[in-house]
Amino acid sequence: MTDLNEQKTKRRLQIVEAAAQIFAQQGYAGAAVADIAIQANIGKGTVYEYFKSKEDLFFAVFEWFQEKTEKNAAVGISALGGGAGARLKALNDSLMGQWDEIKEVFVLVMEFWSASSSPRMRRRFKKAFKQLYDDYRLIVSALIQEGINSGEFRLDVKPDPVAAALVGTWDALFLQAWFDDGFDPAATANNFMDTLLQGLIA
Repeated sequence: MTDLNEQKTKRRLQIVEAAAQIFAQQGYAGAAVADIAIQANIGKGTVYEYFKSKEDLFFAVFEWFQEKTEKNAAVGISALGGGAGARLKALNDSLMGQWDEIKEVFVLVMEFWSASSSPRMRRRFKKAFKQLYDDYRLIVSALIQEGINSGEFRLDVKPDPVAAALVGTWDALFLQAWFDDGFDPAATANNFMDTLLQGLIA
């Protein structure tokens, strides 16, 4: 039974990764389940064994993309000890250092944002996006609060607004990099983090 579950998990991931490529190339509206099946080297009917609709598959791609970036962020924090400032820097480096890996499929983010305004998918995607931003703000806010508690950061710093602004900055830097091939989001984020940390230090 375990082997069967593993096979199903691998097949599901195979379909999601194939779908990510097709959605990135053709957009949600232009993508056909038949094309996704061809990309995954399976029959079209097999796709529907795992996903009820193209919309469900698209949402699974969103969850896959989200999990992938969050996992990298978690690794970045845990890989480095030290104070709150050092771990904030590690989180920044981990997130922004993904650009070369994700830029080919970053167009998916545009598709996800577009889905959040679609009458049919709005509720589902808005809820998921809210959770995603909540998660990142919580991580950053907790690190800042830790720095305040340890005396590393100033007592008058308000963690939640700073966390929200930093998460928004990361988002905006990726967006600028998508539109401008010459823009380096990692280098820009590093400079910004240095300035931000100087302002936080007690």
